[in-house]
Amino acid sequence: MDFTHGVDHTPATIKASSQAVTLADLKNHVVIDYVRLYWVDFTNTRRCRVIPKSTFLELMEKSNRPGVNIAKVALGLVDLVIAEGFHPIGEYLYVPDLSSLRILYGVGPKGIYGILGKFEEKQPSGENKGVEVELCPRTTLARIIREIQTTCSAEFLVGFESEFILLTSIDPMEPLHDHSWSSTSGMLNGSKGAMIMEEIANSLQDSGIKVEVFHPEAAPGQYEMVTGPLPPMEACDALVYTREIITNVAAKHGVHATFAPRPFISSPGTSTHAHVSVHDTDNRTYCKKVPNELSLLEKAFLAGVLDHLPAIAAITLPTSASYQRAVDGTWSGGTYVCWGTENREAPIRLTNVASPNSRRYECRFIDSTANPHLALAAMLGAALMRMKMINEDSKYVHLEIKDAGSKQAAIMTEEERIAHGITRRIPSSTEEARSNLRNDPQLCEVLGMEFVNAFLSVNKTLDSVLTQDSEHEQRMRVIKFY
Repeated sequence: MDFTHGVDHTPATIKASSQAVTLADLKNHVVIDYVRLYWVDFTNTRRCRVIPKSTFLELMEKSNRPGVNIAKVALGLVDLVIAEGFHPIGEYLYVPDLSSLRILYGVGPKGIYGILGKFEEKQPSGENKGVEVELCPRTTLARIIREIQTTCSAEFLVGFESEFILLTSIDPMEPLHDHSWSSTSGMLNGSKGAMIMEEIANSLQDSGIKVEVFHPEAAPGQYEMVTGPLPPMEACDALVYTREIITNVAAKHGVHATFAPRPFISSPGTSTHAHVSVHDTDNRTYCKKVPNELSLLEKAFLAGVLDHLPAIAAITLPTSASYQRAVDGTWSGGTYVCWGTENREAPIRLTNVASPNSRRYECRFIDSTANPHLALAAMLGAALMRMKMINEDSKYVHLEIKDAGSKQAAIMTEEERIAHGITRRIPSSTEEARSNLRNDPQLCEVLGMEFVNAFLSVNKTLDSVLTQDSEHEQRMRVIKFY
């Protein structure tokens, strides 16, 4: 009997079905008048400049180096205080990336064009050095993707789950609706919850972002929107736009959408699980995917992420609120560095193992306080270190940690954990996570020390801002911030 299931996705099929928006489309669109130039900083705050369409077209068509001047603090300024040890002076040139151009329906009354870009030095210091800025999240991710493609002949597809809570009031916290997981009571005909979710789904699809499924989640007022697989950069860009659409549609209906990790401590938290599939671009026989057996590239991705997971958490679980969600027994991925086939209590769940082209890893150690470009850069950078070891003469990847299967690591005996190679824990605080990253020289080298030092400084300041005052005030601050 054939137990394979799911839709087969490959980078080639995804590229063939892409719906790119061009500069000509922008020029010919008679309804939309503005372009929002977005970027996402180290605190995962979405920021933008709004440019009239005519001015944007003039900039793109008549400037020999199109871009907008943005202060260097744009990547690291927490709204209340400049980060300790991070006081950049001067300006960057923020250069629009036309591959990220989309019409964003639901963001404005007539929709709006959105575009992301990359930070460049306004005055390059030399021909060989170029103009790339090591601190730019999209540039960091692009660099790692290029290295994986050229040195490992590998590509990825990534899909995200966006979980969020709809509140009619922030303080006191009042959920839009109190429903149970996947209950139809959260989507009653004519209810505000159903109208908001349908409008979000319609806006995403009209914007060219594929919706896989959406449903009520387990916490009060909580919903989940799952979008389809894309190459890593496009997936992160689409996630930024998805969050922008979610918050704008909710606001239109007088509701606050929060992506805070765990607003209701008595209920499960909200996350941004990433579904990652690994693909060989050279069709090497020794990297072939077969049912029920991981390929060499898949093993290398898994091994690399597990190797560095305690340090990666500094970027994927970057706030103290993150660790209120990342606990055992709440389907958050648990607190042990491990993986398991169809195991939702492991930080990495292998799913659809029998189906080579729908098989993927669900990375459950990410929440919505993390910058998505940086989260994927850390994960793929960790994987790169193991994937580089695969070649014609080296066709073996050793997985030190064994498949936990469906058993939760937290309820294993110590002997069972040791037998599975489960000997390390996910950090339990931002301070511990920052220390892990600082003391992981391999991951620091892949990400770049300039970036690591700046990120750690900003993250430390963010942590102090979000955790001051009482527990109640902390929770309110996180809900407002995210």
